[in-house]
Amino acid sequence: MVAINPLVPELECLDLGASLRFYLDVLGFEVLYDRPDQKFAFLHMGDAQIMLKQANGYWETGPLEPPLGRGMNLQIAVPEISSLLARLQKAGRTLFAEPETSWYRAGDVEKGQTEFLVQDPDGYLLRFAASLGERPHA
Repeated sequence: MVAINPLVPELECLDLGASLRFYLDVLGFEVLYDRPDQKFAFLHMGDAQIMLKQANGYWETGPLEPPLGRGMNLQIAVPEISSLLARLQKAGRTLFAEPETSWYRAGDVEKGQTEFLVQDPDGYLLRFAASLGERPHA
């Protein structure tokens, strides 16, 4: 059994079936476990974990209006991005942000990554990032 991370986002989905097709068939996530009777699935890709749940009003703090998840993006670390880009292109998915190299200050160093962003069927913004290592902060 895969260990459950201390923090795992659970995304409310307007159409769980569409979301599962996107996460499983297009992105390559796998089901760790699910509860079909509750329209819930716990997914993982490597060490990344996410829960998907059909919206039912129980956890909602306000109206769900697409795009969902406004104001945040979920960074998902991957070993490389080219295979994901190919899968997204094959599925006809448009990227929110094209691949780019970014360096982010982290104390006395900068951490580099090649990253791109794509929205899932509900509009949640996913940032896939492959590490380029560290360099001294200038």
